[in-house]
Amino acid sequence: MEKHEHTAAVLNRLSRAIGHLRAVRTMVENNRDCSEILIQLSAVKSEISNTSKVILKDHLEHCLVQAITENNEQVLERLKSAVDTLL
Repeated sequence: MEKHEHTAAVLNRLSRAIGHLRAVRTMVENNRDCSEILIQLSAVKSEISNTSKVILKDHLEHCLVQAITENNEQVLERLKSAVDTLL
């Protein structure tokens, strides 16, 4: 499998999300206010959602284009399934 164009950006985003989630865990362990925790969880959810968008964009621009060129219907079916799961 080829290296994707946005791999570095995805890894950076995931690292930030992991760090943020660890901070939320610490908030829970320290009995911080539930409202604060929920706000931070919303931020983590947004980070993950934005990471998914980068991956999807990369897939559409590269993998899917290549699959169409090669008439590879399996890639399209896997993408449909992944999008159904994501949404």
